[in-house]
Amino acid sequence: MAAVRLGCVERDRVDVHSVVEGLPTAAEIAEASAKLEEPSRNQILVVLDGSVVGYSTIRWWQERDDTWLYLHRGYLLPEHRGQGIGSAMLSWAEARIRQLVEQHGTARTAVIGANAMASEQDATALLRAAGYRRVFSLVELELGDLQQVPEPDSGLPAGIRTGPIGTSHYRAAWKTVVDSYADTGFTQRWPFQDFVDTADPACWRAAWNGKDMVGVALCSIRRHDHAVGEVEELSVRRDQRRLGIGRVLLLDGLRSLREQGATTARLFTGTANPHRSYDLYESVGFRQQNEYVRYRKPLA
Repeated sequence: MAAVRLGCVERDRVDVHSVVEGLPTAAEIAEASAKLEEPSRNQILVVLDGSVVGYSTIRWWQERDDTWLYLHRGYLLPEHRGQGIGSAMLSWAEARIRQLVEQHGTARTAVIGANAMASEQDATALLRAAGYRRVFSLVELELGDLQQVPEPDSGLPAGIRTGPIGTSHYRAAWKTVVDSYADTGFTQRWPFQDFVDTADPACWRAAWNGKDMVGVALCSIRRHDHAVGEVEELSVRRDQRRLGIGRVLLLDGLRSLREQGATTARLFTGTANPHRSYDLYESVGFRQQNEYVRYRKPLA
């Protein structure tokens, strides 16, 4: 399976260092597969003469508006495309998803989803021909040299202070992020326990107005590549935006990544972000790497 992903890099122009969808190792694929529910039924291999030439995986979750998204993602070596194999993989995924929806009793709010990078021309054509429509996309940005992180160019508003996030701040930090997505579509529910289970606060920073947390920058070192840092979340409370808090938090987080040994940083954001965070990221040196398109199709 890892060899399939490697074999797709050139044709699909895969960004191997992507934090959205890069080039996983065999160990990472094994770890992700082990987390699947019933992996033997929700993941298939395409085998030719004893060698894996493709595979497809199904996952699902509930979004904030109660939509149940059933997502399938397939990979096929370029030399085996154009022969109907990709269509067969897609047909299997859709049939299996319909079985799952019936088992789960989620037909009223279920949709079928699929992902493709903008550079994946073959997958894009296959999905569009099968009736999928683009609903939104993510862009990934990279700051190539953390040594070039600018110093803050303005102070914080009166009464605002920043600092690290401790365990006693977890619920406030989680709520700050969750509330920032309250009016955003196509977002997955994020229970507090999931936040706690994956917490890695070494490079987390928050801003307070008195005792009230008003913003967070949740940054972390990539587990399998310690030279790469990631800005996982940058959220500022709605009534505190446009005051420079987000920029100060972002720069604090980037400097923390540098202190932890990272040399570059990555992040991703929606192309339709209403808060223009893209402008902020570009202002500190981030540059776009790739676009990741999210497609959906009605269940019926």
